[in-house]
Amino acid sequence: MSNMKQHKLGWIGIGRMGYAMAERLAKSGCDISVWNRTRAKAEPLAKSGAKVASALADLSECDIVFTMVSTGKDVKEVLFGANGVMAKGKAPKIVVDSTSISLEESAEIREKLAKHNVKFLAAPVSGNAKVIKAGKLTVVASGPQDAFDAVAPYLSAIGQGVSYVGDGELSRIAKICHNVMLGVVIQNLCEITILAEKAGMKRHAFLDFLNKSVMGSMFTRYKTPALSNLDFHVTFTPELLRKDIDLGLNAGKTYGVPMPLTSLTRDIVQTLIGHGFTDQDFSTLLLLQAKASGMELKPENVEIGDGLSS
Repeated sequence: MSNMKQHKLGWIGIGRMGYAMAERLAKSGCDISVWNRTRAKAEPLAKSGAKVASALADLSECDIVFTMVSTGKDVKEVLFGANGVMAKGKAPKIVVDSTSISLEESAEIREKLAKHNVKFLAAPVSGNAKVIKAGKLTVVASGPQDAFDAVAPYLSAIGQGVSYVGDGELSRIAKICHNVMLGVVIQNLCEITILAEKAGMKRHAFLDFLNKSVMGSMFTRYKTPALSNLDFHVTFTPELLRKDIDLGLNAGKTYGVPMPLTSLTRDIVQTLIGHGFTDQDFSTLLLLQAKASGMELKPENVEIGDGLSS
């Protein structure tokens, strides 16, 4: 890996994801300054070697600025707002955004940055804070090739894999496709797990077999404790999943791609939301499937690894 102090880095957004990502960069020895609307949330990163910026405009002196905030509106505000990074007329060389935003918002931000000769890399990610801490986050990026080449070592330090898919907003499409598969796979996983249990198996025993087979994946292993022990702490809500499935279906209409399985899954996720499962994890689809199968599930209370630990 190239010298991690080659560029001055700025980081905006210290939520659960942003904190874990910025922390990995700081611990990798990067020259990184971090900013968060609530400064107190950013201050613990100083122990890992990060500097805590007092104002967004301070980050205009950085070579590369990363944004990981809530919405496209927030990205535009922290970059172009009255107190944003570019408020004093200076700008970084590259902006990298990992926020989940629409293609239209991403294209708008790219166009605005281009007027200031700033290159833009769209870099959505796959994973959550626990996945990041395990070093297994994956990133998909699109934008100018030279910008990606400059940023790639830092994205690699955040996780285990970085994929460059081309120019423009292609990485946003890749992330939409990824999350559509997330919905279809979790629904099918719930269906077959309930089938196995109703036939007489323990959920954890069936999932152990599945995880050891060619069909097992990081995702099936990661969800096994939740499905076995009915621990539905939120990693991704049903409403967020529905939003991404809708984005996928809209993209299907735009490009003339039929998506019948995705459409069925969308209806099932909507049913889950209609039953009030809005503040729990999307894997509560298991409970919906059990109810439809005339079953009442109980936690199995077994110790199972999530596949994230080395």
